[in-house]
Amino acid sequence: MDINFPLILLWLVTITGVIWLVDSLFFARRRKRDAGEPVLVEYAKSFFPVLAIVFILRSFVVEPFQIPSRSMVPTLQVGDFILVNKFAYGLRLPVSRSKVVDLGEPERGDVMVFFPPHMNDTYFIKRVIGLPGDKVELKNNVLYINGERAPQQLLQALPPAAPEVEVMWEEIYGRRHLMAKRVHGGDFSNFSTTVPDGHYFMMGDNRDNSLDSRKWGVVPERDVVGKAFAIWMHWDQLLSLPSFSRVGKIE
Repeated sequence: MDINFPLILLWLVTITGVIWLVDSLFFARRRKRDAGEPVLVEYAKSFFPVLAIVFILRSFVVEPFQIPSRSMVPTLQVGDFILVNKFAYGLRLPVSRSKVVDLGEPERGDVMVFFPPHMNDTYFIKRVIGLPGDKVELKNNVLYINGERAPQQLLQALPPAAPEVEVMWEEIYGRRHLMAKRVHGGDFSNFSTTVPDGHYFMMGDNRDNSLDSRKWGVVPERDVVGKAFAIWMHWDQLLSLPSFSRVGKIE
C-alpha cells in the first residue's frame, strides 16, 4: 500500500494548527514575559504556515508526481517528474475526493492521474481514451472510437533489423500524441466495450505494455485526481544527476 501523503499532511496541518491556537488562547498570556515558549509550541508555530501552504497547493492547485513505470512510453519515461493540475476537472476536497466546484471535465486525449478501481489507494497515470457513452474498440491494435478510426502514422520501427515495436503518432478527435505498440500485437489487440455514464476508459501509450481499463475496467469520475500538463525534471536514479532536457508540455 502506498503512503497516504495527503492524509498525513492533513494531520500535520491540523495538529500544528491546534497546538498554536490552544497556546495562543489559553497559555501564551499566562506565561511570564521572560519565559520562553515551550519547544513544541515553537515548532508548531514555525511549521504550521509552511505545511498549510503546501497542503493548499497540493490539494487545489498543482501536485508533483514521479513516473514509476513504462506504461506511458514514449510520451513519459521512467524517472520523469511531472506536474498535475488539480483544478482542471473541478475542485475536490482532499482525502474524501468529493467535488465541491465543477470547473471542467476530462477530454479524449488528456493524460490523467486517477485512482484505478482495483487499487483505490494508488495513483495511476494513463491517457483518456473513452468518455461516458463512447464505444471503444481495438481491431488489430488500431483504435476506433464510436466507429471512427484513430489515424496512426509510423515514425520508427525498433530494432531496425527485425522490428518488434512500432513508435507512431496517433490522432484522437484532432489531438495527436505518441504511442508504441508491438508489431505482432498483444493480449488486448482486439477489444470492445462501451463506457458507462460517469466513467472514463483509460489506456497507456505503451499499448502492449500497459495494464489499464482493458484489464481492470473503467474509472469512476469520483476517482479522478487531475490533468498531467508538464514535465519539469527527469531523474533516473538517486545517485545520478537530474536532467532538464525533457522539460516541456505533455501532449
